[in-house]
Amino acid sequence: MPTRQTIAFGLELARLREDAGLSRLELAKRIPVTRSYIGQVENGTTRCRREFAGQLDKAIDSGTAMVDAWDDLLKSSRYPPWFADYPLAEGTASLLRAYETMFVYGLFQTEAYIRALPLDDAAVEGRLRRQAVLERENPPMLSIVLAENVLWTRVGSTVVMREQCEHLLAMSERENITLQIAPTAYYRGLEGPFNLATQPNGDELLHMPAARGGITTGDREDILHMVGAFSALQAHALSVDDSREFLRKAVVRWT
Repeated sequence: MPTRQTIAFGLELARLREDAGLSRLELAKRIPVTRSYIGQVENGTTRCRREFAGQLDKAIDSGTAMVDAWDDLLKSSRYPPWFADYPLAEGTASLLRAYETMFVYGLFQTEAYIRALPLDDAAVEGRLRRQAVLERENPPMLSIVLAENVLWTRVGSTVVMREQCEHLLAMSERENITLQIAPTAYYRGLEGPFNLATQPNGDELLHMPAARGGITTGDREDILHMVGAFSALQAHALSVDDSREFLRKAVVRWT
């Protein structure tokens, strides 16, 4: 049965195969496997082995693209079970919304900031790969709110924090990004941070991290509650221009 992971892997294979100007039959002959097996992988009805992903890379001259996709999508240990679906939804979303209360929003973290966090190598690599969504041809719209204390919570050295604040300032200048800072306060309806990915067809997936695990859900009631709370949060947060000025002060503070 197809899963989010196998479907996403299959779509990536189909895209790379078509970019290479190959039919399924032509690709199958290069490996060699049957044409139907290529079809099963592209349709997400089968989960191939990592070795086969390497063979695909050689056959379509795609470097390590398919092996990387296998590691991101099909390697079960890449993300914990309660989070596994969210990176897939994030990677294909047309709109991303998030509220962060402790750390910088993951897609906006610099590599130095990420490496200063208590993460293993696989988690660091996975987070860096997720950031590729910002550089795709049609990147999603992002509406992100950071709690004020995120900028004053030291992660790594003062140099890491200064560069991170400079990076946030640069991100805030992008046309597809709305970045706001929320003053320290209680915001009704928000018990903690969350991430919400909206697909082009309107499907949505909500992730709410917690100290021990977290919850990923597509429940409409939960999502509607969070959307309403987030709208109220944005109304009380600093404006985009004032948030940029706040970030400039943070850069100075960490200098």
